[in-house]
Amino acid sequence: MSDLDVHSRSMRAGAEASTVRTTTQKRWVIAVAGVFMQIALGAVYAWSVFRTPLAKQFGWTISQVTLTFTIAIFALGFAAFFAGLWLNRSGPRIVAVTGGVLYGVGVFLASFTNGNLGWLYLSYGVIGGVGLGFGYIVPVAVLVKWFPDRRGLITGIAVGGFGAGALVTAPVASRLILSVGVLRTFAYLGIAYLIVTVIAGWFMQNPPVGWKPAGWSPSAAQIAERATRDYVLGEALRTWQWWALWLLLFLNTSAGISVISQEAPMFQEFAKVSAIVAAGMVGIVSIGNAVGRVFWAWFSDIVTRRMTFVVMYGLQVVLFFLFPNVHSVFLVTTVAFIILMCYGGGFGVMPAFAADYFGSRNVGPIYGLMLTAWSFASVFGPILVAQMRQSTGVYGGALRIIAVVLAVSIVLPLIVHPPRSRGDDAELTTR
Repeated sequence: MSDLDVHSRSMRAGAEASTVRTTTQKRWVIAVAGVFMQIALGAVYAWSVFRTPLAKQFGWTISQVTLTFTIAIFALGFAAFFAGLWLNRSGPRIVAVTGGVLYGVGVFLASFTNGNLGWLYLSYGVIGGVGLGFGYIVPVAVLVKWFPDRRGLITGIAVGGFGAGALVTAPVASRLILSVGVLRTFAYLGIAYLIVTVIAGWFMQNPPVGWKPAGWSPSAAQIAERATRDYVLGEALRTWQWWALWLLLFLNTSAGISVISQEAPMFQEFAKVSAIVAAGMVGIVSIGNAVGRVFWAWFSDIVTRRMTFVVMYGLQVVLFFLFPNVHSVFLVTTVAFIILMCYGGGFGVMPAFAADYFGSRNVGPIYGLMLTAWSFASVFGPILVAQMRQSTGVYGGALRIIAVVLAVSIVLPLIVHPPRSRGDDAELTTR
């Protein structure tokens, strides 16, 4: 071999190594951008900050104002599905930027409410909610492709940003409301959300086809818990496993959101504290939502997604059953914190769960449609607790019903497994 051939090979090897390093660095840049995007989107969880000011200024009931949040979350679930389909056709960047624009504009338009409740529902609820769905699904669908080696952890970190959004936004929004009023606060926040989400969305892109981290290959345990090929949406919907994952997410979300929807009055009833103390407790336990998304996602990379749901369901069975009998401020706060950790954990684990069972290529539409479980749970959970509270005068009955449902449902994560055809099994044994 001539010196020229040796030099040429050396140059190619160096170029390939440089490309791998650059691509590896890029995935972390995209991950950071995804977290910032989710923090801005997760500001929707700070909606409770606006409830009382809006009710006082325009004479609305708390229920009327709260419906805005319900509409936004309901719209999020269905918009995420259509965003996933669009993402597969046009790429993640255009979907992310469009979502950021709709979300920011929706919140900004809410500043023109001026006593018109329908306008608030349309602007913040519908337009903002559609923007939320478009924006939410993109980092999830993109990052499971960039991080096949850490699917659970990376999606947990991304959606952990969504759970942390209220922690960043709530104090800022509270100060703005006091200084400039609730409607101008919508205007300022809408502009801020627009800037952050559009810039972050611009970084969203898929890795090269077939890309994986240098030197990495899935372990035997990972192979056993993953599909052997990529499914398209229609194929996924024809498997019972897709519906099982949908139900897992629905039940977990219904349980957690039933507490979220009634946190302050629930804390006042159980711990016998004032409204001010209960509000402080709400702020503390909301951290659990963000922490749980990262912790349980990391945990699922170690013990599998299935066993993570078994543990989360089991914990909640005990906590929901005991919750009405807990009365100290510390214990009430602790129980609610862990429940919200499990609530957030469902969103942290499920994107990786869907990618494991149906492949990462089409996870946008497959998981996007699965998020309709969030939409229905956002209606079912709060209504169940509110109706039971109204009919019995206490929260205990509803919480124990949830405990029983979760106890029965533990069988679901125990029996679910990756969809396999006969050909898939043959391929698995030869790998």
